[in-house]
Amino acid sequence: MKKQLIHFAIASLLLVLVSSCGSTCKMANKKALSSNPWELKTIKGSSLDAKEFVTGTPFLLFQNKGKLLGSTGCNNMSGNFTLKKACLQLEPGAITRMACQGNGEAIFLDAMKQVKNMKVDADKLTLLDGNKEVMTFVAKK
Repeated sequence: MKKQLIHFAIASLLLVLVSSCGSTCKMANKKALSSNPWELKTIKGSSLDAKEFVTGTPFLLFQNKGKLLGSTGCNNMSGNFTLKKACLQLEPGAITRMACQGNGEAIFLDAMKQVKNMKVDADKLTLLDGNKEVMTFVAKK
């Protein structure tokens, strides 16, 4: 009886681990991700402070073959992204080196490092670290 209880406990633990891993990386719609540029609306739960992004609102453009283009709100960037199901990794890559006022660019680049997964709902892209919202974007018009 004790042996069966241990086996049941181990099986239950494995089931919890497998289901928790899968819940953050459900299938993503890659076409929806790359259909248009995405303009930043919130970062770490807060609205944007325009004074932190003097050259405009940061945006991302996901292209074919894992190419990523965008703006940090000060400098332009060209890098890569990896998408497996909804697990997402962003690599800003090359960034121009214009001097930037404020901390907006640093906050944006730091937030990009935290992204682990995503979800796309109509015209809204949410970048997440597990279930925690890191940034939200809207379709850029």
